[in-house]
Amino acid sequence: MKSIITLIQCLFSCALFFLSLSSFSQSNYPSKQIEIIVPYAPGGTTDFVSRIIGQKLSGKWRQPIVILNKPGSSGSLGADFASRASPDGHTLLITGYTNRNLLFLPTPPANLNKELIPVALVGKAPLLLLVTPDFPAKNLKELIALAKSQPGKFNYASIGNGSPSHLGMEMLKKLTNMDITHIPYKGSGPALIDLMAGHIPIMLDSVVSSSPHVKSGKLRALAITTTTRLPSLPDVPTIADSGLSNFDVFTWTALYVPAGTAVDKIEKIRTDINSVLTLADVRERFASQGAIIPEPMTQPQLMSFLNMDINGWRKLIQEVKISAD
Repeated sequence: MKSIITLIQCLFSCALFFLSLSSFSQSNYPSKQIEIIVPYAPGGTTDFVSRIIGQKLSGKWRQPIVILNKPGSSGSLGADFASRASPDGHTLLITGYTNRNLLFLPTPPANLNKELIPVALVGKAPLLLLVTPDFPAKNLKELIALAKSQPGKFNYASIGNGSPSHLGMEMLKKLTNMDITHIPYKGSGPALIDLMAGHIPIMLDSVVSSSPHVKSGKLRALAITTTTRLPSLPDVPTIADSGLSNFDVFTWTALYVPAGTAVDKIEKIRTDINSVLTLADVRERFASQGAIIPEPMTQPQLMSFLNMDINGWRKLIQEVKISAD
């Protein structure tokens, strides 16, 4: 009996010890500079979201936060870099596109289901169908007619293979039988520069990165990809308004950490990010750009959302035979 009591006391002491370690781990985190990896060039939606969140978390955590833009391979290089970082919670990845790229890259650098753990969904945004100001088509129906009358003549830009701007346009092509050619870029910023310069006439891009150029008159928006119009752009019709009633495409942005990151750190990151997303000035900045702050999700809810998104795009990729090149 005495030995059993001693064993119980020992187990109880061990449990208290490990609980104290967990508590210390969370209370001591973060203990140094945080790096947020953005797998795209500056100027896009992901970059916009990461800088707002980084600024707020830096004040909350009392640690400097550095945004590292690592574009390439449609976001996969940045994901690969993040996946190889130490799983101590001091390297984060903010992306919304890499999941889709990994569906068809022959040798994906990082598997987001195994090497990176999703922590929080931080933003959603519709896309705008953009053209240059002097483009002859004034609405979606005219664009479809023009593209059909001159098959193969027109090119469209995207922020990279597998991105929403690529897959969304391929879905639109499939539904309308348009024949236009895809030209991928390394991010929204470079693509928009060429679009505004007139080097390429058409693009599907996030409302966050493109709406300022629409409001300034540097670009024209023919349609928005969600089924409801945006309050910030009330005169831009939806693609559904043009007869494609089931067309509902948006981009999303999520935060990941390297696999192996302690559960208590993941929960602290999730809690603090959700807290930041409730701040009035953050919500105002998102809304001014047409971005939507999603409701907080549990880990199972987040995984379910991501898996549904992946499965839906996987079907399109297989149907239209999209490749990595």
